[in-house]
Amino acid sequence: MREYDVVIVGAGPAGMTAALYTGRAMLRTAVVERGFPGGELLNTEYLDDVIGFPKILGYELAEKFAAHAKQFGAEFFETTAVTSVTKMPDGYFHTETENGDIFRSPAAIVTAGGTPIKLGIPGELEHAGKGVSYCAICDAAFFKQQIVAVVGGGDAACEEADFLTRYASKVYLIHRRHEFRASKILQRHVFDNPKIEVIWDTIAEKVEGDPQQGMTGLRLHNLVTRERTFLDATGLFIFVGFRPNTGVIAGHFDHDVMGYVLTDNAMMSSIPGLFIAGDLRAQLTRQVTTASGDATTAAIAADKYITRFKETEREGTGEATREALESSHTSAGGYT
Repeated sequence: MREYDVVIVGAGPAGMTAALYTGRAMLRTAVVERGFPGGELLNTEYLDDVIGFPKILGYELAEKFAAHAKQFGAEFFETTAVTSVTKMPDGYFHTETENGDIFRSPAAIVTAGGTPIKLGIPGELEHAGKGVSYCAICDAAFFKQQIVAVVGGGDAACEEADFLTRYASKVYLIHRRHEFRASKILQRHVFDNPKIEVIWDTIAEKVEGDPQQGMTGLRLHNLVTRERTFLDATGLFIFVGFRPNTGVIAGHFDHDVMGYVLTDNAMMSSIPGLFIAGDLRAQLTRQVTTASGDATTAAIAADKYITRFKETEREGTGEATREALESSHTSAGGYT
């Protein structure tokens, strides 16, 4: 059993920002990550939308985040996956890992992020970050005056295809059916945009390219005519779904219809003491900057929660004490 003030699950931008602030608050902080620190930054070649860094490699930004968090004493436990985060009857959280370690803490901050659903076609993984992307807002600016393809038929696919036309010279929107699932207004934006051409009843079969040049094209298969064609495109944006990694949270928590965790203004979930930041949280957009903002709030709120938790422990134990702590959380997202 490892004793900490706060355990942070995930070491992406949100997790490392939270670790920076909890470390600065002199809280003994553990950051548990199944791989190397960075999260989705490690799958991103360049970023140009992080303030202060007009253009930076994803892995370089990840290294800077990690070094900054460690500077304030955060302890990183890498290459070990978290299997569950459970609130125990005594009010403490037990964060368990696949190798059997248990981290005990009054508060936990879960920043486990989410996972874009992949097509699973040849060349997709090989060209991820080199033409293949799952985030138009993140990567659209790298495809100025280029031809790109978007796969999907829901709100995200239509919205991002429309957004991509700000940069790309031509956008092909590829959908396996003959009608979109997207809202009518987003469909109208697609149909009214002269830079978007819809390819119906078609799936992507293979991403073509080479390690030096990156993606050079996309092989398509029309499900009605059975015709196979080659699309000359240097970018592929995939929007067929996104899964929040909420499986580590034990017990019931409030969430939206897509499974994203609902929080209050302090980033606390419906489980008192369990804070959420980054892509896991229900919100409008998911960027490095919003993840860091969420995490800053979560860390400061967690510090206040832990202070009250320790005060109630000194005052006494039992259900009444725990209820007093939980009721001290105000609707405005602060603590009395």
